Amino acid sequence: MAASPETEDLKFTPLNDWHIAQGARMVPFAGYSMPVQYKDGILTEHLWTRENAGLFDVSHMGQCFVHSDSWEKTARAIEALVPADILNLKPGQQRYSQLLAEDGGILDDLMITRSAYEGHEGWAYLVVNAGCKVQDYQHIAAHLPTGVGLRIEDELALIALQGPKAVEVLAGLIPGIAATPFMTYHHAVLDGTHLHISRSGYTGEDGVEISIPAKHVTAFCDRLLADARVKPIGLGARDSLRLEAGLCLYGHDIDTTTSPIEADLKWSIQKRRREEGGFPGAARIQRELKESPSRLRVGILPEGRQPAREGTEIVADGRKIGVVTSGGFGPSVNGPVAMGYVEAAFAKVGTPVTLIVRGKELPARIVAMPFTPHRYFR
Repeated sequence: MAASPETEDLKFTPLNDWHIAQGARMVPFAGYSMPVQYKDGILTEHLWTRENAGLFDVSHMGQCFVHSDSWEKTARAIEALVPADILNLKPGQQRYSQLLAEDGGILDDLMITRSAYEGHEGWAYLVVNAGCKVQDYQHIAAHLPTGVGLRIEDELALIALQGPKAVEVLAGLIPGIAATPFMTYHHAVLDGTHLHISRSGYTGEDGVEISIPAKHVTAFCDRLLADARVKPIGLGARDSLRLEAGLCLYGHDIDTTTSPIEADLKWSIQKRRREEGGFPGAARIQRELKESPSRLRVGILPEGRQPAREGTEIVADGRKIGVVTSGGFGPSVNGPVAMGYVEAAFAKVGTPVTLIVRGKELPARIVAMPFTPHRYFR
């Protein structure tokens, strides 16, 4: 089949052939050919992950290391780019943060882990979004001081095993993994293959994300899939799972026009950084922490069964007060859910609003997120 303009430049993850063998429907996403769903469909895959263990390919994400000869030097360099407290991470501890522009807008969100490898005390492992990784690498490299380097890892795959039975499944291969706390990582060697396993994910469920050499990932996924509790899950269910969990999708719920405070991510900025600043956009973010921003990201629960998609206008008092940034059907909620930005005066939980869906007015209300309780392992 001749390549179309939309597909001719697509990249492929190391699991591309594996997906096709599993019956995946492949679609372009962030420059990659990715599985949107498998034979059972999005609804079934979503509910399977909530009840069992879902296996996701996230190898399109960017993996890299920032490193120097000391943790303080590395941490200070990263703190010049993000608002999280990196300096006080313990070895093996992971933290969520955002790469910020000078005006406090979000260039990308990312995960940062302090290495616990012997001989790598000054190393930090970063995972960034696929659609932003080239720009992220350029931005990070351009702002690192002398003596601090960036190493991009293109030979690593990344998979996620998510759901209440995920760690139980992995413990059959990696004894001791069940004791790994949420937002920390575990280093394991399986049949000579090094695995970097973090107790984290993008579904609201317990689970892990596993960095593994690309040449070994297919055989490893086959071993996981041999367990009846595991099924492959595509991008469709990944999106509905993260939406129910109230988690942001970069380029939709957060972007260069939003600050972490507007996005209701102030929990990701620790007290020392809030007070000291020293990161891009600090003046704006400190002002918004003190005075509250003019708009806020909120959860929205439409009445009835009609979903409100991205771009839907949010109306109150006879005028537009905001817009939906993510929305769809929540299989676990068994109804439509959405998130978006509204003027701060309308952000209180319980506030009634109106959604303009296909020219029709649909009633809704502001609600707390997540829509489905998080079940992380604490």
